[in-house]
Amino acid sequence: MKKQAIAPKTIPFGKEAFETLNHTELRWLGNSGGFINSRGTTLMIDPLLLDFDMPLLIDLPIHPKEVPTLDAVLITHCDNDHFDINTCQSLSSVCKSYHGPHYVASLLKNGKVKAQGHDIHETFRVGEVTITLTPADHAWQNEKEKYRKLREYKFEDYCGFWMETKDGTIWVVGDSRLLPEQLTMPAPDAMFFDFSDNAWHIGFENAVKLANTYPNTDLILYH
Repeated sequence: MKKQAIAPKTIPFGKEAFETLNHTELRWLGNSGGFINSRGTTLMIDPLLLDFDMPLLIDLPIHPKEVPTLDAVLITHCDNDHFDINTCQSLSSVCKSYHGPHYVASLLKNGKVKAQGHDIHETFRVGEVTITLTPADHAWQNEKEKYRKLREYKFEDYCGFWMETKDGTIWVVGDSRLLPEQLTMPAPDAMFFDFSDNAWHIGFENAVKLANTYPNTDLILYH
């Protein structure tokens, strides 16, 4: 019988996590989200900090009202376990910029949140962090008629983020089936790792393959 894996008890954090450091810290935000403070440059990736459409098995570590400042929010794609317009709107008074693929940026703009859309492989900079969009294969909506009626979802609507800091490299792979390019990256120091045994995710065998490709990389699992 399969059992539901449950994360350890949430460790909450507050404004102290946003202070200028002499190193880089990574925190899990729950779900598929991450928080990075790289020597005072603060980033959230795919934050889901408000209500979700199904019960959660964890407490979230911080509420948007407790966030004192944020240099950027990065969104990998439009799925509601990664992109929450309510969270993004709630952070807009303290967040300096929002970034994602062009389609995600259009959704943010529709929600009255200023955002910058980027191409896959495009590089931009936030504070002391250099960020490059990496490809992801996750256009599952095209298999569902109700979504396909609305638009054709494109390969470039989904991404990961490669981040270069003064202390090392961090790779948020994003939700994706395994791509050959993902096996030929420089070895990152840390990786936010999509671990889901699903046809539109990496699957167990390919998750092992990707992890073994970068044996010295610290893994932060989500999903």
